[in-house]
Amino acid sequence: MRHILTVLGFASLIALGGCASSKGSSPQEKRDYTQAMAARVLESVYKKAPAAEAKVEAAVGYGCFSNIGTNIIFVSTGGGYGMVHDKSGKDTYMKMGEIGVGLGLGLKDFRALIIFYDQPTLDRFVTSGWEWGGEAEAAAKAGDSGGAVEAAGNVHGGMEVYQITESGLSLSATISGTKYWLDDKLN
Repeated sequence: MRHILTVLGFASLIALGGCASSKGSSPQEKRDYTQAMAARVLESVYKKAPAAEAKVEAAVGYGCFSNIGTNIIFVSTGGGYGMVHDKSGKDTYMKMGEIGVGLGLGLKDFRALIIFYDQPTLDRFVTSGWEWGGEAEAAAKAGDSGGAVEAAGNVHGGMEVYQITESGLSLSATISGTKYWLDDKLN
């Protein structure tokens, strides 16, 4: 049974990775789409957590990501895309995937802003990209009602993470791993 759930989890991850990717037919269209998503993430976070704007301005860089995740009983999966922008003006386009175990049920569409406070942390994120963690959450949003911003408290050595729930319904307590990696076709 455990092996079946593992296979289903990886299959969901692969399927979601295809759904949650930058849109467009050419690499430039995909980069433009990712840039527009990042601008929307910054605007949304600044509206809901105004102190984040000064933090981004003072930081060495930031990352914006779009993710769609599912929780099906004991397996959670997710996939998405995004970019990291550093103060030199360089943009690095990335993909992300997530898999976890724990009790949960639901679908969550969220955006994340990651603020990098030092260059070694930013460089390590771009080259290594692993972020492991546990989470317990309840988030609900349908249309214009509901929603959540999770801010501060999600501070890791050298970086801070803000998450905005876009839509979906999720109730979960999972331990998950998220892998960020370079998008070779866009860099």
